[in-house]
Amino acid sequence: MLIAIRNTIRATTNSVIRSIYTTTPQATEKFDHKRIPADDEGVQGEKIIDLDSVLKLKQNLFPTLESDNYLFDGVPYKNLPICNVRVTHNNTIFTVTDSVGSVKLTRSCGMEGFKNTKKGTNIAAQTTAISIATKAINKGYKTIRVRVRGLGPGRLSAVKGLQMGGLDIVSVTDNTRVSWNPPRPRKAKRL
Repeated sequence: MLIAIRNTIRATTNSVIRSIYTTTPQATEKFDHKRIPADDEGVQGEKIIDLDSVLKLKQNLFPTLESDNYLFDGVPYKNLPICNVRVTHNNTIFTVTDSVGSVKLTRSCGMEGFKNTKKGTNIAAQTTAISIATKAINKGYKTIRVRVRGLGPGRLSAVKGLQMGGLDIVSVTDNTRVSWNPPRPRKAKRL
């Protein structure tokens, strides 16, 4: 009796296993590694680019020793006013200074009327950037350099807002402080 039950259990489990395992469909075409593809084959939007020509166009992307003397609207690069953007998780603060570093304008998301957690959003940063851009244009600043410091949600939208406000941005510099001796991390969570 026990043997008969064992055989029926094996038969049912084998049939269940047979129904679970299925074969994968076989490809009708075999891929030939030796075949050279035609010119029009490839992924849609994919194209071959000559990298040397692209790099020659972008040759002046990074500053050199002579870049401090380049003229932008008749003003040398080193004499352009600077817009310092301090981005944190809770707020975004804009400060427009002259080339020496004396502060001419200051604006923050809290000064614009955003309260509490709304100060840390990208929309608040963009609105504040447009506001300070119009004030800078009224003071006579048209072409500026931008220094961004910190990591936060308003980082990219701050630069976009300065551009939307009508300022000509010559360069964007990341001035984020990097700690080479960071604080000790939290202990590992026990599972």
